[in-house]
Amino acid sequence: MKLWLLLVMGTGCVAAEDLGSATQALDNGRSGRDLFEDETFGGNGRTCTTCHADSGTLTPAAAQARFAADPSDPLFRSLDSDDGVGSSYARLQHSATIRITLPLPPNARILEQPGATSVTLTRGIPTTNNVALEPVLMLDGRAPDLETQAIGAVHSHYQNTIEPTPAEAIRIAQFERTKLFSSDSLRTFAHDPERVPALPPGTTESEQRGRTFFVDGPRGLCAQCHSGPMLNITNDLNIVQPGGSRFSTAFVSELNHPANPVLTYQFDLADGRTITMPSPDPGRALITGNPCGDVSTVCNDVTALAVFKIPTLWGVPKTAPYFHDNSAPTLEAVVDHYEIYFTLTAILDNAPEFILTAQDKADIVAYLKLL
Repeated sequence: MKLWLLLVMGTGCVAAEDLGSATQALDNGRSGRDLFEDETFGGNGRTCTTCHADSGTLTPAAAQARFAADPSDPLFRSLDSDDGVGSSYARLQHSATIRITLPLPPNARILEQPGATSVTLTRGIPTTNNVALEPVLMLDGRAPDLETQAIGAVHSHYQNTIEPTPAEAIRIAQFERTKLFSSDSLRTFAHDPERVPALPPGTTESEQRGRTFFVDGPRGLCAQCHSGPMLNITNDLNIVQPGGSRFSTAFVSELNHPANPVLTYQFDLADGRTITMPSPDPGRALITGNPCGDVSTVCNDVTALAVFKIPTLWGVPKTAPYFHDNSAPTLEAVVDHYEIYFTLTAILDNAPEFILTAQDKADIVAYLKLL
């Protein structure tokens, strides 16, 4: 079976939340920075910086240090505890993942949970760095813009009693769009689209080999999904997806390194078929209701794979842990995962050139650390 029969993508749109639906609003003209860093909206003590400090995300080491210093830190609230009611915070400290609850699409059901209308998953925290340059938001692309994302974060994580106003959502988004960047070159690019950031050439032999592999390696494996100015879209050499696609799979859910619980999802398609998808996290399929992606020519129980947003690689050395489930704590672990993924590619596509050597892995990591 060819890999092009297995790789799928998810696309589709979601409607923006009504930002004018506040039932209890308080807006005294505070700045976007103040709202991002200090405002709790009458909730459980959390602010945006509770989870989005420094590199814009959260590491297990930071979570552990904060728990050791103060177990009542706002990061540790019952809704993100191991069981959702506050018994312990081992998972949050070990993997820095938080709990999110998503409604099931109308055409989806969970076989182990008859009658369920939503599902709770654990995912990593996307970095807020460079969001000014990111038109696709959240790991599954469910937020259409930063204003909606800001409101959604307050609703999902703050346990708020004061509703953010539309103006406050706009100011939070504007702060993110103007202040949160991983480098000066990205900040410049945000204000001048003609000044596209250039890939570093590398200075050491290892870095230069890594750049060659990244851009021109076997079938351009890295650049197939990490092209464009932000290194986050597919290019025209991609095996399945057209250039410019934003969602793909790297078998992260399928390999399930953290051994997260697996549920059996069934999706009823418009053509009358039912697709069964065992998965710890179906990703984009929970937003679109389409487990096979919009460009897949084959759709069955085998090709139903979890796809997620392709992340930018700019600033990637500072945004560990990696993947939607935080299963890779380091860049070395990322490349270890891709060694498995590319080996599967080599087997399925009869392409031994895809198999990474130890030198390839070291070179790729050396280059990623330059971005």
